[in-house]
Amino acid sequence: MTTADAVRIAKADDRGLISIGISDMAVTSDASAKLVTYALGSCIGVTLYDPVERIGGMLHFMLPHAKTNEAKAADKPGMFGDVGIPLLFRSMYDLGAKKDRLIVCAAGGAEVMEDNGQFRIGTRNRTILRKLFWKNNVLLAAEDTGGTMSRTMTMNLADGTVTIRSKGKETTIWPL
Repeated sequence: MTTADAVRIAKADDRGLISIGISDMAVTSDASAKLVTYALGSCIGVTLYDPVERIGGMLHFMLPHAKTNEAKAADKPGMFGDVGIPLLFRSMYDLGAKKDRLIVCAAGGAEVMEDNGQFRIGTRNRTILRKLFWKNNVLLAAEDTGGTMSRTMTMNLADGTVTIRSKGKETTIWPL
């Protein structure tokens, strides 16, 4: 699989949804769509939205570094933050997005496993996200990260609204 094959250019289903699975990513110019990803525990969901072109993308990554399993990273680059995040940005640029217009949001990165802090996957995922964004001069417009709760993240392509559902409550994180 090439990295170009790893990013779906998606259209909404009959319910208006584009579902992003674990280790998955998609970009779309379907302004009627909602991108959604479920079960963000230690994983992180990243959304990108260009309000001028009305295009968006979403990534659901599991682990911070592709070097932990390079064969898996070649097959599923969306599994790893250090590979998936840059690929998501490039895919958005390929659709016509401009970096200075992108509204970037993130959710997840919780510590949901009882491992006495041994693995800290959520913390490590949040760290790689911040490192990549800092190195590339990308600012988060909004985030709902950390804690111990799983989340569902949705982005509405009509206006870029990003909502988080956790414990039966839905909150809009962008726009505020």
